[in-house]
Formats: sequence, structure tokens, C-alpha cells
Amino acid sequence: MATNITFHAGNVSREERAQYTGQQGLTLWLTGLSASGKSTIAVALEQHLLHLGINAYRLDGDNIRFGLNKDLGFDDKARNENIRRIAEVAKLFADSTAIAITSFISPFLADRASARKLHDEANIPFIEVYIDVPISVAEQRDPKGLYKKAREGVIKEFTGISSPYEAPTDAEIHVDNTDIPIEQAVKQIVEYLESKNLLPKPKRDPKDVLQA
Repeated sequence: MATNITFHAGNVSREERAQYTGQQGLTLWLTGLSASGKSTIAVALEQHLLHLGINAYRLDGDNIRFGLNKDLGFDDKARNENIRRIAEVAKLFADSTAIAITSFISPFLADRASARKLHDEANIPFIEVYIDVPISVAEQRDPKGLYKKAREGVIKEFTGISSPYEAPTDAEIHVDNTDIPIEQAVKQIVEYLESKNLLPKPKRDPKDVLQA
């Protein structure tokens, strides 16, 4: 850990920032098996919120590994560090009053608990969203051919096949994504946020957005 450093606080509080941006920040943490539909739902959710005039930004598991986390592999230690970094990044986005939407397999309970603790300590809402499909369904979809490669032994330490996925036990939102339209999954997430008063008043009529 770095030494001889001092945290330099700014003059803008989160409350003041929220007052001027018109919304509060939070992190939506989408977790689930590969091919569960996390990224697809995250893309649609980000677009839906933006069309409502709500500032949201998507952080995708594969995309992050092209840049920030390109030095990490897929062993347990690297997976831990992958989630630690993205939790810190999501917290920064949420602190700026954006809605951070993360879509990462994040297979380990302890790593997701650490991400939640990081947000809790900063008094930033952390909403875990479990995108749930049976392994048989995920393997049948297999849009990237990864399960096939894992079964053939080409990919080592693949979640759900040769590496465990520890399903959430108390996620705020549980989306059974076995056979539902993307719009229904987005609607379920948005309705939860609205029920907890976590979304600002839309700058556009939701009916107009749905028809666009």
C-alpha cells in the first residue's frame, strides 16, 4: 500500500452535487453466470435511464479488461482484484451522482460483500441485481462459445464449469432471466428503484420513452 499520501478533500459535498445535478448516485451491481443476460440488460437499462434524462453509465466486465484490468487473468486472486478495482470505480461514478451499472460475473460472495461494504462506508446505495438462469440455459445460449471451450478444457477456471459461482442469498433484485423480454427485466429494476425513491423525477415522460 502507498505511504506518504494524504487524502485531499474537495469543497463540494455529495449533497450539494446532488442538488445541482438533480439526482443522487448509486451502484447497480448486476451479477450472474456468463450468458445469463447481464450485459444485454445493462445496455438496455442504461439507455432507458438516459432517455428519461437520468445520468447513468455502464461498466462492463469484458470491456474493462481491454483497459483498466487488462493486466489481470482469471485465477481467484486476479478475479478478486478485478472486482476490487471495479467496485472502487463504480463508487467514484456513484459519488459523482451518476447511476453506475456494473455487469460482472463477480462469482464470489466475499468479493461482492466487499464491494457493498465499500459503498456502505461511503453512504452510497449499493443495489445487488441477481440475473438468474440455470447453468443449462446459460450453456445452451453460449453466444461466445465459451462454455463449449470450457467443456473441451480449452478455457481453464471457467465460472460454472471448472470454477464456482456463489449465487447471491439476499440480492435486492432477483431477475429470473430464463425466458423474459429484456424490457421486462429493465422494468423490474426500474420499479424497484422507484419504490425506494432512488430515481429523480424523469425529465421526459416514460410513455414517450417506451414508444421511442
